[in-house]
Amino acid sequence: MKLLIVEDNTHLASDMKQFLTENGFVVEVAGTLREASQRINDYQYDLVILDLGLPDGNGLALISEIKEKEKDVAILIVTAKNSLEDKVKGLDLGADDYITKPFHKVELNARVRSVLRRNKFNRKDIIVVDALKIDLPASQAYVNDKPLILTKKEYDLLLYFMYNKNRVLTKESIAEHLWGDHIDEADSFDFIYNHIKNLRKKITAAGGKNYIQAMYGMGYKFSEES
Repeated sequence: MKLLIVEDNTHLASDMKQFLTENGFVVEVAGTLREASQRINDYQYDLVILDLGLPDGNGLALISEIKEKEKDVAILIVTAKNSLEDKVKGLDLGADDYITKPFHKVELNARVRSVLRRNKFNRKDIIVVDALKIDLPASQAYVNDKPLILTKKEYDLLLYFMYNKNRVLTKESIAEHLWGDHIDEADSFDFIYNHIKNLRKKITAAGGKNYIQAMYGMGYKFSEES
């Protein structure tokens, strides 16, 4: 899952990024409203953690922009302790939840995961496609109820495919989603094939189908039809 932190306090932003990265997310940071808008236009995110008090404007404007452009991204707003009006406005505009400063890191992690489950998986903790199952709170995948031993990237890749079932995903979109926008500096995307090959091998070895199909000249598609 890929997150964008919109926060002008560089120390707090760095602290949040490090913590959420350690908890399995791909995390990027924008320090201004303008930079956040550009990133959302250029890249795909699952969740935006949005501080409303930004140096070049109110973060509420970014919520309106996201909703107007119909971006499929969840929004967790960060508000000051006594800013009830901002909370109400943010939720009215379409934010999914809010967290109040100061907050504990464990609360941030819990809110992020809760919002992602509601936004992406209709409040489900368990995602099932055919013989495959993912327990989201435990970050554990199964085939026919047998645990799969996956690397972090393999787990993230499987979750991304299952969320995008029956959609063709380009190698570029897969790489950018799992590694962030710095993937633009990569010379090739051959490493994507290796991750997919390893994931396929583990799924089929556990008794599952070959769910990930190569679409010549386009990318890959995850489907129940092997």
